[in-house]
Amino acid sequence: MQKTKYKMKKENINLDDLNQLINKFGETFYVFDLEQLRANYLNMYSAFKSRFNNIIIGYSYKTNYLPTLIKEISNLGGYAEVVSRIEYDLALKIGVSPKNIIFNGPLKSQDDIALALKEGSIINLDSFYEIEIVKEFALKNNSKNYKVGLRINYDINIEGMSPLQDGFKQSRFGFCVENGNFERAFNELNKIGNVTVVGLHGHCSTHIRSLKVYEKITQTLCDISKGYMADTLEYLDIGGGFYGNVPETMKLKNVPSFEDYATAICSIINKEKVHFKNEPYLILEPGLALVVDTFKFFCKVVDVKVNNNEYFVLVDGSAHNIKPTIFKKNTPMELVKTNKEAYKIDKFNVVGCTCMEKDYLLIDYVSEIPKIGDFLIFNNVGAYTIVLNPPFIKERPPIIAKIENQYKLVRKKEKLDDFINSNVYVF
Repeated sequence: MQKTKYKMKKENINLDDLNQLINKFGETFYVFDLEQLRANYLNMYSAFKSRFNNIIIGYSYKTNYLPTLIKEISNLGGYAEVVSRIEYDLALKIGVSPKNIIFNGPLKSQDDIALALKEGSIINLDSFYEIEIVKEFALKNNSKNYKVGLRINYDINIEGMSPLQDGFKQSRFGFCVENGNFERAFNELNKIGNVTVVGLHGHCSTHIRSLKVYEKITQTLCDISKGYMADTLEYLDIGGGFYGNVPETMKLKNVPSFEDYATAICSIINKEKVHFKNEPYLILEPGLALVVDTFKFFCKVVDVKVNNNEYFVLVDGSAHNIKPTIFKKNTPMELVKTNKEAYKIDKFNVVGCTCMEKDYLLIDYVSEIPKIGDFLIFNNVGAYTIVLNPPFIKERPPIIAKIENQYKLVRKKEKLDDFINSNVYVF
């Protein structure tokens, strides 16, 4: 079957265009490419839809909740995957139907759960205290029927090794299958009378993002569903954690494409769907895969110094702007030269404007050493940078959306009252 591939034309920014942006928006900013976001979403949707008919893509708000970005996801048909009330309210604010909101997360209040049930949102319960809240709400509103899903906790080991982030052996989320907690949770909900368990959620935050992980998640969800809800199943929620477009400069090996993920996951569901009364929806919750390559960070070189024999390139920005968890792997970078003299190729570090010793944007990077007045462009910075960038030492920079050939301001540069908001802080 011939697949449609949606492409975004990649263009390196020239100095004239950069100068126009600098004159309008300042010397430090993000550029968000809306066309790349559209291409990523449509490529993922097409890959899965061509292999299984009932597909829901629920974009993970926590990855990047820029309003312009999440509105576009909604316009393309995507659901909102949220893990807090503030994210739920944000989805409502931009016009998402409550029925197109997937409410996950380990901490939901009584009001949160009541709202999600009343509005018909997809809600996946994570702990027994949430079941008690559902029970109380359902008994008070016993003239109506309600649907919930359960997040399951299960053995995710691959070939005897845990793929969980940071090497954890046991996930902290969901109802454990092995010790009987899932069965207990399922039975408690079944006893309520006007509540039906209609879905399972199996997201696992792994560091390998491999096909084997998603095959295990999918098969586990299918196996448990066959045993407990063959007649009532409405959805299987695989979760997220997929790779997106990975630049060659990052030198990652065996990176699955959307087509690879779709083949691995959908082949299992197509084999197992005969066991269910109705064909379930397959829910995907991508975050990074859709947005990581849609953002670039631009910053100016302020100084270049040599300490002993090491070069340090100081920029008007920080590691918080491109990798707020301060991981050591280098992010792809482009150099825009503003100087005409010759450039020396050598190893150098790019360091930020904060007072932290570990504020490195690049470590031991080998290329042409930038000069004062040049600009560095960091690519693949769309995931978690906006949401995890703290109000620390310096105001957050503006975000400019590139829509076709136009540039539009979609987040202003912070001022003092945004940085330390007088509506929140007491002076």
